Amino acid sequence: MHQNLFRAVRRSFANFCDAQIVRKRAWKNGVRRTQPSHAFSGSHDFNIYHLRDNVGTGFVQLQVVNALWKGDRQLASKMLLDLGEVNDKLSAKDFACILEYCARTPDPLFAMETWKIMEDKMIDINKRSCIFILQAFSKGGYIKEAFNWLNFLAENDRMHYAPMFNIFLSGCWSSKSFNHVDRCLELMENQLVGKSEITHWELLKLAVLQRNLSAVHEIWKEYTRYYSPSVIMLRKFIWCYAKLGDLDSGNAALKHLLVLARQGSASLSISGTGNYQSSAVDIPIPTKEKSYEKRFSLDNLSSLTFEGNPEKNEGPVEVSMDESSMGHHSIMKNLELKKSFESQSKLNIIDALLLKINGNTFFNELGKGRCIPVAHTIFDGAVRIDSSNFQVKQEDFSELSSGKMKQGLEMTSCPLKNLLRWSFNDMIHACAQSNNYQMAEQLFLQMLDIGLKPSEHTYDGFVKAAIEGKGVDYGMKVVKMMQERNIKPYNNTFAVLSVGYSRTLELDMAESFSNKISDKLPKNIHTFNTLLAACGFMDEPERAVRVLAKIKRLKIKLNIRTYELMFTLFGTVNVPYERGNILSHMDVTKRIGAIEMDMMKNGIHHSYASMKNLIRALGSEGMIQDMLRYLDIAENLLWQTDAHQTNDLYNIVLHALVKAKERHKAIEVFRSMRSCGLPANVATYNIMIECCSMLKCFKSACAIISLMLREGFYPQTLTYTALIKVLLANEDFEGALNLLDQSHSEAIQLDVQLFNTILREAYIKRRIDVVELVVESMHREKIQPNPTSLWYTFSAYVESDFHSTAMEALQVLSMRMISEDNEILQGKKSVFEELILNEDPDVESEIIKTFKGSQEFLATALMNLRWCAIMGYSISWSPEESQWAKRLANKVST
Repeated sequence: MHQNLFRAVRRSFANFCDAQIVRKRAWKNGVRRTQPSHAFSGSHDFNIYHLRDNVGTGFVQLQVVNALWKGDRQLASKMLLDLGEVNDKLSAKDFACILEYCARTPDPLFAMETWKIMEDKMIDINKRSCIFILQAFSKGGYIKEAFNWLNFLAENDRMHYAPMFNIFLSGCWSSKSFNHVDRCLELMENQLVGKSEITHWELLKLAVLQRNLSAVHEIWKEYTRYYSPSVIMLRKFIWCYAKLGDLDSGNAALKHLLVLARQGSASLSISGTGNYQSSAVDIPIPTKEKSYEKRFSLDNLSSLTFEGNPEKNEGPVEVSMDESSMGHHSIMKNLELKKSFESQSKLNIIDALLLKINGNTFFNELGKGRCIPVAHTIFDGAVRIDSSNFQVKQEDFSELSSGKMKQGLEMTSCPLKNLLRWSFNDMIHACAQSNNYQMAEQLFLQMLDIGLKPSEHTYDGFVKAAIEGKGVDYGMKVVKMMQERNIKPYNNTFAVLSVGYSRTLELDMAESFSNKISDKLPKNIHTFNTLLAACGFMDEPERAVRVLAKIKRLKIKLNIRTYELMFTLFGTVNVPYERGNILSHMDVTKRIGAIEMDMMKNGIHHSYASMKNLIRALGSEGMIQDMLRYLDIAENLLWQTDAHQTNDLYNIVLHALVKAKERHKAIEVFRSMRSCGLPANVATYNIMIECCSMLKCFKSACAIISLMLREGFYPQTLTYTALIKVLLANEDFEGALNLLDQSHSEAIQLDVQLFNTILREAYIKRRIDVVELVVESMHREKIQPNPTSLWYTFSAYVESDFHSTAMEALQVLSMRMISEDNEILQGKKSVFEELILNEDPDVESEIIKTFKGSQEFLATALMNLRWCAIMGYSISWSPEESQWAKRLANKVST
């Protein structure tokens, strides 16, 4: 039987072994004549050729393994050949040590070489050797060869049992070879090999790798049909549900795990290798159904994804049992609490950590069915009234009242507590990923209530959930709580806090937490990239330099996103403060060269975003020739780029050329776009219409409008703004105002920039009549002025020596900046008057600090009104009563 098996396997692996046979013959003919190096060091040096009569083969096995461990494969192969010539009474046990090393390493090539020696010596192979060879192939990535080996072994009645197939399935998971899983399951069915708990675990790992939630549910159904879930398998199912974002099923499985822990029906121990193991016997179940076997083939991968959102949740964990299995399983009794857990998961517990009410914990009160409107939080130490009352029925928490649960956990072993803690951690981290802070808070509270001490990993997940659900400041309160308990946060916790503060543009806090990161894991580059992006948004390149220095100290490898941000941060010198010059151009050239050199050193190539940021930086700095050169480079490097992305690059170039008044080059680039067939968009045509303002040619602008309409694009607000600029370049104020009226009649969404375009030219040309018409039109269209509108209007009056009118206009427009609604102005009158009329010298700093960010215009308006008050003008909170406002209204009406 074994000889037939060996012949079949040998034919299957003929190609695989050719190289080994050639190498073996070479070693026999050449290497054997050389003096071997000493793979084993001792008090004496032994010659391998004198071991035949003096020592046993066990010593030679150690020599072979020692040589493999040191990387001397030639010596290992030579000694393996000599081992085969020691005597004619070798058995499979004599090669067990070598094959075990090949399985653990793994080393499939040397395992095959060892098997060849055994075949030549006609050694009867045993189960242990078969497992080692299969494990070497599976772990080494030789899945096809491993399946052939498994297939032949399955034909031997002594060697078809579940652990062999589990090893193969584990290899499929590590090598992501899904097409062999179906064949393995089919082979198990044909050989009547039942699935053990480990088999289900290997299938679960494959399902999670494919983001296949439905397969996990089906595995659960089959598993619970034949098994009463052990704590270890429940822990694994919880991990799967957490990974796939199925919080309801994960929570139901966690509730079942808590029941087993409280009842004392779960026992765990630690094996000699440090693994957790259950005392229950893992007896394989028969394979009668193939409910999920066809879900791992490559043919079915079209409906599966390896990234992105998991499949839609199909409901909580369900346990299905037939009548044949009902007699010796009691799982349904344990899962009667599913309804109670669902009720608990729907509670909206806000700001309720470590709740204490009359000496009883929160969950004790819930267990008694009481209404609890008062919550005492550990964050602010204050008692607050919660508007939502928690009405929970007696039966919902009767089985899991905190006192009984805590008492039950006190009697459990340390391994079981660890397992419970890990399961809670998985669920809390899953809540953070799913942005479900309420559920994360419930789980955290339950850990505290049952006496399960949260770990640093628990707090890490809870901080992430708190930041996603309630903001970074709330997450900071959790960190302070950790510090009060002398719990040191993870680097991950510091990283997520830094990211949170970077997104809110609180750069001091973000940089402070990024400086606390001490490990050099590649994933931390995301934290620093987010901070660099915030530095770019706030225009703080000096801080960005410190961030890059921190990355260098940690020796974290930069990725393409980092370089994209570096081009934005350091690609300009003077912009936006002043125009570029020769010195700044030289500095920019050095910076860009240094960044690109570092990219080349790290083996990172330009992306679309990096090239886009680089071209934009060169255009902003006014380096036109360099910008056009990099445009050509981008077309060559990014030839597979989408046409619309290429169009964006051209729009950036066209905008820079128009801004630099390089109208002829802009026209040349536009013609090049048209000749190459690149699609233009509305932005392209708007830029070219603005280019016509430099040519002072309204006819050309109309031609571009015609081309734009023929290609299916309709004029937008920016289109009308560009056309008005063309008319104003010819000092055609009447035409500009008529075009403004036309845009209103065509239901174009007007904005303040459109009006400011006319105000600017009217201010330059001292056309106060046009300024007043535009200001009144803004008021009628309910367009709030901005500081630019105020500046043009105020300056137009001042430069015409109408100082009193200028101050009156400044007051009215400042009021309109606050609000166009008189009722809102009257409502804010008392608060704002206190700021405006306050004689405290620091009140102006307080105004700027209070209304920073999105309310910056409000701060400007208040400062203008305060200045008017200081100049001795009375402040009226009814701007429509102003004589200037009335005159403008009458002027436009007539």
